[in-house]
Amino acid sequence: MNTQATDRGGHWPGAELGLPAEGPGALATWWQRIAALIVDWAACTLLAFGILGPVVINGYGWQRFAVLGLFFVESAVLSLLLGGSFGQLLARIAVVRLDRRPLGWRAFLRAALVSLGLPALIIGPNRRGLQDLACDTVVVRRR
Repeated sequence: MNTQATDRGGHWPGAELGLPAEGPGALATWWQRIAALIVDWAACTLLAFGILGPVVINGYGWQRFAVLGLFFVESAVLSLLLGGSFGQLLARIAVVRLDRRPLGWRAFLRAALVSLGLPALIIGPNRRGLQDLACDTVVVRRR
């Protein structure tokens, strides 16, 4: 067992959830999660810019919400179909339910809560934000 992944009591983040300390199924690192979010946001920004032009960056109308709207759709649909957003797939992490059943409608609720921003910043035990606590999900490593 990796001593860096454990605390003094021999426990690791995710142990209470029945997750392994390392490898596939272990909790995703903060770096993986942050990298995935940056990739997702950049991809949605580029796509919105390509569709609507510079108004998505400096506009004052509904177009300034195009990136957020694309982020919600991309995150929800890809999580539902593939278990993670575009950035999460590249970072080799996945969103899974604790009971290992398909995400279903929870993919849309989770994406909506992440899009609000604040729930993702309130972190509970085992690196789970409010969106994960509300949807009974956790972000894990794919490999």
